[in-house]
Amino acid sequence: MSSRLIDLDVVKRLIKAMDLAVFGALAITSTVTLAKPAAADQQFTAAYLSLILVLATMLAMRSLGLYEPLRWRNHLDVSFRATALATLIGLGCLVTSRFTPLSLDPFWLVWWTSFFAAYALASRWLIGSAIGNAHAMGRFSRRVAIVGGGTTAEHAAAVLESSDPETIQVVGLFDDRDTERGNLTSPLRQKIGTISELASFARTDRIDLIVVAIPLSAEKRLLHILKNLWELPVDIRISAAATELKFSPKAYSYLGQLPLLNVFDRPLSGWDSFLKSCLDRTLALIMLILLAPVFLATALAVKLDSKGSVFFKQKRFGFNNQMVDVYKFRSLRSDHADFAAAKQVTKDDPRVTRVGRFIRKASIDELPQLFNVLKGELSLVGPRPHATQAKAAGTLYDEVVEGYFARHKVKPGITGWAQINGWRGETDTVEKIQQRVKHDLEYIDRWSLGLDLYILVKTPISLLKSENAY
Repeated sequence: MSSRLIDLDVVKRLIKAMDLAVFGALAITSTVTLAKPAAADQQFTAAYLSLILVLATMLAMRSLGLYEPLRWRNHLDVSFRATALATLIGLGCLVTSRFTPLSLDPFWLVWWTSFFAAYALASRWLIGSAIGNAHAMGRFSRRVAIVGGGTTAEHAAAVLESSDPETIQVVGLFDDRDTERGNLTSPLRQKIGTISELASFARTDRIDLIVVAIPLSAEKRLLHILKNLWELPVDIRISAAATELKFSPKAYSYLGQLPLLNVFDRPLSGWDSFLKSCLDRTLALIMLILLAPVFLATALAVKLDSKGSVFFKQKRFGFNNQMVDVYKFRSLRSDHADFAAAKQVTKDDPRVTRVGRFIRKASIDELPQLFNVLKGELSLVGPRPHATQAKAAGTLYDEVVEGYFARHKVKPGITGWAQINGWRGETDTVEKIQQRVKHDLEYIDRWSLGLDLYILVKTPISLLKSENAY
C-alpha cells in the first residue's frame, strides 16, 4: 500500500512549535544576558522585549509564507529571508530599548542575528531535505478517485488536474456503467474499475478523497454509491458542479478550484490523528516500563504451566481491513493453537491452560499488544481487533452486521467504548456482536482525546466487573 498522506498543516504546526521554543530560548538568553539591567525589576522588561521579538519575527515569517513546508525545499532562500526579517525586527527592538529603562548593548543585535542565522540555516536544510524526499514520494499529494462518468466527471477531473499538482493527484475514474460511457477523454483519466472495485482498491492502494461526480437528481444511483463506499476511512465529497442548485457558500469546501459538498469525513486525520498517535506511543512506553515486572512474572508462569512459546501471534483486522499480527501471552495449550480464531474460547474451555484462564480473566494476556501500539499498528483505545474468521452463531461477523467494516475506519485498540460498557469477551450471539459494533461506531462518531482518557481510566474498573472473559 502507498505510504500514508502527511498532512501539511501538522508539519507547519510542528515547525512553528520548534521555532517558538528555540527562538524564545535564544531571545530570552541573549536579552537578559547582554542587557545587564541595573535593577531586578528590569529583568521583566528584558523578558517582555524578548517575547515581543519572538512573536513579531514569527508573525512576519508567517505573513511572507515562510512557514509553508513545501517552500522549505529551497532552504537557502527561506533561511535568508527569515534571517533578514529577524535582523530588521531585532534592530527595531534595539532602538525601542533606548526608550525604556533597559538599554541593550549594540553587540546584542550581532549575537541575535548570528545565532538566528545559524539555527535557521541548519533547521531549514535538515527539515527541507526531509520534506523534499517526502514530496518526491508523493506523501503530500492527496490521491483523489473520481466516481461517475460523462461530462460531469470530465469537468471534475479537468478542474482538479489544473489545480495545484503538488498537493492533488487524480488516481482515476471508477464507474459501474459501460466503458464507452464511463471513460473520460484524457488518457490520464480513464476508467480503472467499478465502484465495488474502488472499495477493494482503497484497501490496497492509498486513496485520500473520493469525489462523486454525478448529478444530485440521480438519487438512487447516488445512494447506491454512498452505501458501497461509506465504510472506507476516506473523505467522501460530491462535486457541487454536478448540480444546478445553489447552496450557501458555507455549505461548500474546495479542493483546488472544485467546489464540493461534504458527505463523509475520515474520523481521524490531520492534527487529531497526530495527537492520538503521540498519546498512544507515550502512554504505551510508560506502561511497558511500569508493567515490566508483570510481563516477567506472566512469561515465567506461562512457560512453567505448559509446553510451548510464551507469546502468541494472531492475524486480525486492523485499520482499513489491513492484516495485523497481534501479540498476546499464550493462554491455550500449544497443541490447540487457533491462529484464525475459527472457534471462540468459551467458559470452561478445555483448550485453556490454568494460567491462561487467569490471565484471560484479568486481560493480562492482552498486555503484549502494547508493542503493537508502539509499532503504530494499534491504538490504546479503539474498536477491538477481531480475528479474520471470528463468527457469531456460526456466521462471520461481516455477514451478521451490515456496515461491520466501518469500525475499521480507525486503528483498533487494546480497550474501547464497547469494553467499558459491558460488551467484552465472547461474542457468540448475533446480539453481542451487534452491540459491540454499535458501540464501536458510536466511539468513532464521538471521538476526542478526552473520551480516550476516560475509557483508559474506566477500563480497570470494567475488568473487575466483567464476567464475560474466558
